[in-house]
Order: sequence, then structure tokens, then C-alpha cells
Amino acid sequence: MAFSGKYELECQENYEEFLEATGFANAKTDFKVLTEVVQDGDTFCWSQMIPNWTWTNTFTIGKECELESMRRTKFFATPTMEGGIISIPFPEYHFTAELCEGKLIITCTSTGEKGVTMKRINKRI
Repeated sequence: MAFSGKYELECQENYEEFLEATGFANAKTDFKVLTEVVQDGDTFCWSQMIPNWTWTNTFTIGKECELESMRRTKFFATPTMEGGIISIPFPEYHFTAELCEGKLIITCTSTGEKGVTMKRINKRI
């Protein structure tokens, strides 16, 4: 499937500003984030990893499911995909992911009054 694979963070924009806007300022790390995606049709297992921390969510496009935020808070959302872009409304931010020229582009926009957008470009490894 198109999204399946392992990716390494190549570069990012507005990382620190985004963490501040979402209340994650103490989560700042200099580690390269690794992302692993396993796609089976419309079902995804999405993991992000740094040393000593892994965060995984499994979801199916168009079906409400229980997900976990980076704060380990559980919530319900319905992931969607339109034009090859996955979209998930997390409590603290809105997440989108797409593939562009073999790179995984992740964009997160905080839901607070500032609306800070972080963009991460990940290369396939």
C-alpha cells in the first residue's frame, strides 16, 4: 500500500512554536523521529518512535475509533482521507499526512487561538 513503510524525519518547520501552542513545550527533543506505517486497505497502524518512547494508533478511514494523543489521553475521532490526504482531528491539533514525491509530509495545526502549524518532512528509509 502507498503509505506503508518506515520514515525518518528529514526536516521540520515551526516545531518549537507548535509545542508551545499545544502545551507540549516540555516534550521537545532533538532526536530524529521515526515513523512506521502499516497500511492494509483503509486500515492503518501508525507508530512514531524516539528512544524510550513509542506512540501507536490503529484506525480505519471513515470509521470512528478510539485513539490516543501524545499525552496518552484517549479520545474518539473519525479519520478521513480525501485526495490522498489523511486527516484526523486530535484534541490539541489537527493532523494531516500525505505522500509527495516519496516523502511523508505531516502537518499539524494547533486548535488553540494561535493556530500554529508545524510541518514535518520525512524520507523513506
